[in-house]
Amino acid sequence: MARLTGKVALMTGAAGGQGTAEAELFLREEAAVVLTDVDVATGESLTQRLAGQGGRVTFLPQDVADEASWKNVVAAALARFGKLHILVNNAGTIARQGIVDTTVEAWNRTIAVNLTGAMLGMKHCAPAIRDSGGGSIINISSTAGLTAHDDAAYTASKWGLRGLTKTAVLQFSQWNIRVNSIHPGQIADTGFFRSGGEAFAHAARVAIPLHRQGTPRECADLVLFLASDESSFISGAEIAIDGGYIAAGTASLRNRVRDDFAAGRN
Repeated sequence: MARLTGKVALMTGAAGGQGTAEAELFLREEAAVVLTDVDVATGESLTQRLAGQGGRVTFLPQDVADEASWKNVVAAALARFGKLHILVNNAGTIARQGIVDTTVEAWNRTIAVNLTGAMLGMKHCAPAIRDSGGGSIINISSTAGLTAHDDAAYTASKWGLRGLTKTAVLQFSQWNIRVNSIHPGQIADTGFFRSGGEAFAHAARVAIPLHRQGTPRECADLVLFLASDESSFISGAEIAIDGGYIAAGTASLRNRVRDDFAAGRN
């Protein structure tokens, strides 16, 4: 039996990068999947491709910061598939503005998508998951939710999502709903990765102990594990998927500087 047979998942931000990889993997594991995104053309094209491969999948346009949209999406998911077991809060945005340069507009939009959107998702999906017998919520945070990051609004939103995940564990465990956050570092082949530029990507590779970026499929594998019954006793975890950056990035850079200094390459 596949790992998600009989499960219904709702996945935001599905039109590219990690979201697309997660959608492909969930369908391969026999889940029915509701995909949402603000990028309607790409989302519909993806859904047509996946449906053509035999997947039970539907696409709905959604701005996750809009509460009415959440009500409509959940109602449509239940009308189409009858149940809901999994929510993946994947939608996100980034402004790449420091504190001094941050505009109120960029701050508000980043918080609205990355944090308010995830809150609204849990608010409206958790009762449906409860009524379906329980399940799993996976919030996609970031290493920016574990340490400093140059983008003020993005960092605040991802630290907030980390804390919100803990509150959800407190409130939803009695409904047989597990809630976890994952914290990707540099993940190649995503819009966020491309927006950082070549210099940022190079610096990240130097700082990551495994000396490479991750892939959307590697993130999708982790999300699948947390969505499946294989993680049935894991709730409230915050899992870094970052090539060792949070655990040992500073020490790894220190050792490189030490070795370069000792070799006269300073």
